[in-house]
Amino acid sequence: MERKTVTVSQLIGSYGITLNDGREVYASIQALLAQGNIVTLNFQDVTLFASPFFNAAIGQLLSEFKSDYLNEHLYFDNLSSAGHGTLRQVLKNAKAYYNNELTREAVDRVLHEAAIA
Repeated sequence: MERKTVTVSQLIGSYGITLNDGREVYASIQALLAQGNIVTLNFQDVTLFASPFFNAAIGQLLSEFKSDYLNEHLYFDNLSSAGHGTLRQVLKNAKAYYNNELTREAVDRVLHEAAIA
């Protein structure tokens, strides 16, 4: 098991806002985590965050990894208090989504209906 650091600003710049930004970070860490590495996301120089970014970068990891595994293998450095707050809410929502089939079905149905409206 190796320790790996991913510098987020080198991937996406100073703003972690969009789904595409999140997908970029996800693509950089998913395989590392699957191989059993300990991954530190360094958020130095990233100054703005939004939930779509964290949903794509971190939230979807819960579809593949258990919370305990992520707690032991994924760390965050230089994340502002606002970033921590957004991340906490995204993780709470992702856990509800991935751990409860009824919640997942309801969310998927609402999103589908909104998309076709």
